[in-house]
Formats: sequence, structure tokens, C-alpha cells
Amino acid sequence: MSLPPVEPRPMRGIFLMLVSVTCFTVMSALIKAAGRVPAGEAVFFRAFVTVPSLLLWFGLRGEIAETLRTSDWLGHARRGLVGSVAMGLGFAGLKYLPLPEVTALKFATPMLIVIFAAFMLGERVRLIRLSAVAVGLVGVGIILSPRISVEGNSRELIGAAIVLGSSACAAFAQIFVKRLAGQEHPAAIVFYFSLTASCLALFTIPFGWVWPMGWEWVFLLGAGVIGGAGQLFLTSSYRFAEAGVLAPFTYLSMLWAVLIGWLAFDEVPTVHMLAGSALIIGAGVAIVLRERQLGMRRTAEAKVRQKGWQ
Repeated sequence: MSLPPVEPRPMRGIFLMLVSVTCFTVMSALIKAAGRVPAGEAVFFRAFVTVPSLLLWFGLRGEIAETLRTSDWLGHARRGLVGSVAMGLGFAGLKYLPLPEVTALKFATPMLIVIFAAFMLGERVRLIRLSAVAVGLVGVGIILSPRISVEGNSRELIGAAIVLGSSACAAFAQIFVKRLAGQEHPAAIVFYFSLTASCLALFTIPFGWVWPMGWEWVFLLGAGVIGGAGQLFLTSSYRFAEAGVLAPFTYLSMLWAVLIGWLAFDEVPTVHMLAGSALIIGAGVAIVLRERQLGMRRTAEAKVRQKGWQ
């Protein structure tokens, strides 16, 4: 099923992206607050709560069949599998590291997309993007430097490795989401991901789920509702604006992570974290701007070729 073209509305897309990253940061904070709950169980609550919420919404609108119709089951399966692993690793990392540091390390995703595209798709990576990736990796190294020093905590180093694994999986997931966004309904993408993640999370039961207590129910259910909303806003944003326009606004999550980490968890950002984050964000913005420039150039060249054929 292909969706009808939508008139580009960059400001609407930007607004949806800002709401999305805010939702995701609050979701991460809620998962961190439910620290006793294993990561696999947190993934289940995060994903499963979204499924009946969406079905109820579709039912009230009388659009269940129309919205959930799909012609790309394999695309949804790939996105669900990789996205579930990314989510699980991200939740696990929250148990080892402060919220702002986890958020900063996840900003490695745009750089990893460039690297994966070069090795797996054979894309040419020229000096500008290569330099930006190098600067971003230096930023990651600065953040990790206290963890890998002699005095570093091995538990925190493991946490950093887990979060970087989450970033790698998220890079693949973003590629799959972008492919689906042009032909599948945004709500369908969110629904099938949530359904897949819910099922996959059940395989982690033997690793020790716990019965939530008191406020843990509120944190887990709240994470499910807010995270599902954030995912819907994220997917919808790509219908109104190009990824190159939206990507810089994802870094708003760093501000929210610092504020929430400080107010809710008494996590004070370190100099290493702030310096490394600045380099990663700068590199990410440079990559995004370069990708947008290359996209505009390819569009212009295609128009020239089309005129030559006429």
C-alpha cells in the first residue's frame, strides 16, 4: 500500500520531531526510575501497552482495516527485530550509566549510519562526512575516557558498550523506518513494531522477570503510553519534512536528559560528558547538512537528465 503524497510542511514536521524526542527522553527517565525491572520486561511493557491503545484509537475512528493494511510484512519484521534489540540494549544501558551519558552516546547513531552505508551499500564517503565521523568518534572517546582509565568502573564500561550496541541497532532501524514511512501508514509502522517487540520480549522471561511494585507500575505503564506516542510523532514527522531538516532537532533530547538527570536522579554532567557531547552533536549536524546538500545536488542532476531526455 502506497500512501498519497503529502504536501511538505517543514514546520509541522519539526514540531512533531520536537514532541517526539521529548516523549522519548521522558520514557527513558521512567524506565530508569523502574530500575529493579529487567530490560526485557521493560521492553514488553513499553511495547505491549501501545498495542491496545492504538487498536482502541483505530476502532473509534473506524479505520482498523484501512490503517493496518500492509504490503511489506518483511520490512515490518526487519524493523521490529532490529528496533527491539536497540530498545532492549538502550534500557539495559540506563541501569549502568547516567541518563545524560546514555543520551549522548546514542547520538553516535548518525555516524554509524554513514559507516554502515559505506561498507554495506557501497556508498562513497568523501572528506567532509569522513571528517565529521572522525570528530564524532573522538567525542565518543572523550565520553568513554573515564570509563576505560585504570580507575574506571568495569560495570560502567560494560554499560557504555551496551549503549553503543543500541546505537548501532538504532542506525539500522532508522534506515528501515525511512523506507517504510513513504509507503506505510505511520500508525501501522508503530503498531507492527510494538506487536513484534512485545512478542520478542517474552523470550527474556527465563532471564528473571519481577512483579512490579507500587510506583513501578506507574513508571512502566507511563513509559508504554509516552513511548508509543513518541514513536507515532516520530514516524509522522518524516511525512512532512525531510530527514535532513529534522535530524538536528533530535539533539533537544540532550537538554531534557541533563535537566531530568539532575532533577530526578541527582546526576551532575561531567566535563568529559559535556565536551564529548558537543563534538558528537557538532559532527552529527555536519553529517546531516552534508547529506541534505548531496540530496539537493542529486535532485538537480536528475532534473537536468530528465530535460535532456525530453
